[in-house]
Amino acid sequence: NNNNNNSSNNDDFLQKGTQTLASIALGVVLSTSTMFGGGIVPPVAFADTPASATAKYDGFAEYAKENKMEQSDVGCFINKCGDQTKALFSNPRGIKGVSCLGRCKGEQSCATRCFAEFGSEDLNNWLSCTIEDNECVKVPKNVDNSAENVGYETALKNFNPKSLIGTWYKTDGLNPNYDLFDCQSNKFTAKDSDASELDMDIFFRVSRPESSGGGFWENALTEHMVVDALNPDIPNPTKRTMHTEGKMYGLTFDENWFIIGESDGKGEVPPFTLVAYKGHTLQGNYEGAFVYAKEPILPAAAVPAVKEAAAKAGLDFDKFTRIDNTCPVGNSLNDASAGTGTSTTDWVDLVIGEGGVIDWVVPGWRGEYNKK
Repeated sequence: NNNNNNSSNNDDFLQKGTQTLASIALGVVLSTSTMFGGGIVPPVAFADTPASATAKYDGFAEYAKENKMEQSDVGCFINKCGDQTKALFSNPRGIKGVSCLGRCKGEQSCATRCFAEFGSEDLNNWLSCTIEDNECVKVPKNVDNSAENVGYETALKNFNPKSLIGTWYKTDGLNPNYDLFDCQSNKFTAKDSDASELDMDIFFRVSRPESSGGGFWENALTEHMVVDALNPDIPNPTKRTMHTEGKMYGLTFDENWFIIGESDGKGEVPPFTLVAYKGHTLQGNYEGAFVYAKEPILPAAAVPAVKEAAAKAGLDFDKFTRIDNTCPVGNSLNDASAGTGTSTTDWVDLVIGEGGVIDWVVPGWRGEYNKK
């Protein structure tokens, strides 16, 4: 009988463990979905996190219930993604990363800071395996991506991609979930002589709130751009200028770019490039627009031309926000070894601390959601 009881207890523990992984992964889905502007939870469902001070609400528990969390393949985390799961959870850093994302429950700026502080290839591989490749967590598939296929009639017909080669500052942006990180610069390099394909090196900073100590993390990414005008064999019903596809934080995205205004700087208008974009991820569509300039702040002499080009495309430049490119000198918070300690305090905090393992197994176990 004791053996049977032990076996039953072990089975219960394993079941709880895989359910916990499913819970964490779904919380990550909520967070990563807004990285690209595609939300699958309404803003009122955000939990009270360091980045989101809204009403107390167990957004994760409600979302999991409404979307039939029990249909998720909890055994998949071990059976199909065992190597990725083991690699991620082999030290506190991996657990801190997914726990951090889970606490965000869809709040984008919070999720961005989690990736900046705890991001790693192990986390990317785990997300890719459990969410996209093997669907350990069930996410909606009936997402309408048709909005991505509606282009801009004012997109330039004769855009020369060689004009982008070099380094540009992103000075003003429209989508707060995507465009407005501090200290943004993009460097374009031609992959061939006609610049029909470009590599874009992306640099930006993610600020840590002053209430948490201030400072910043630095991020560097690379995307590969294909210029459609110079690749006529690629279908292009939207008349996009160029496009990119790939993975960011382990999740696939597709993005169409439309160059809707520019100046080469040879006349009275300083150089600029006005870009509108539309894309989608597994979770939904996103779109936005931004301005490139050769200076950290868009020169005043270029503003009238940018406003005119934006208006012709149906955009209001007055709704754009200036990006902070002051880039104050200081040491970044990036530390590849951060959170890898294995002290008793580290592990206790991960189990019973805010957003810890017990929070995922028994949401609201402290009674915080019952408080008036």
